[in-house]
Amino acid sequence: MKTVVLASNNPGKLKEFNDLLAPLDMSIVAQKTLGVDDAEETGLSFVENAIIKARHASRITGLPAIADDSGIEVEVLKGAPGIYSARFGGTHGDNAANNRALLEVMEGQTNRRARYQCVLVYMSRSNDPTPIIAQGTWEGSILHEPRGDGGFGYDPLFWVESHQCSSAELPKEVKAAMSHRARACASLIEQLKQT
Repeated sequence: MKTVVLASNNPGKLKEFNDLLAPLDMSIVAQKTLGVDDAEETGLSFVENAIIKARHASRITGLPAIADDSGIEVEVLKGAPGIYSARFGGTHGDNAANNRALLEVMEGQTNRRARYQCVLVYMSRSNDPTPIIAQGTWEGSILHEPRGDGGFGYDPLFWVESHQCSSAELPKEVKAAMSHRARACASLIEQLKQT
């Protein structure tokens, strides 16, 4: 089984990636367990940030790395919070603050359309000149108040029309089959099988 470092310390993402990428026979470990701190996300796109994170984790560990950069894009906010989703409320990773900040800026808006975006990068080595890039999108809309206690990030605010509930109310296996990260992982698996 190949060990691959996940360029994230988010326990929700680690669990999700181990489940979604199970067909690849990889052991995915969080970068923190290998002594890797977060890379500085200086890119201006999901792709750039994912490459920065994967290259950083691979360079320090000498292992292949997977990184994702993901977030929520709100139509009326011209794609914001986008790459700043994890720190939209001021503190990186404070889900409650991020959700409150989004609700505040959405106050009075009637157009609630939004989409989750996920870009995954697989880097076989730190100087890999052709990393594998996969992308997934999940369409939805923003609720007026949080619903549900599953998932993480903006899941309590993300309305899934097809299931008439928030992403945080979806059963784990349903979300795992339809989310932006699931779609990006399916694309990554197909590409990795061809290498």
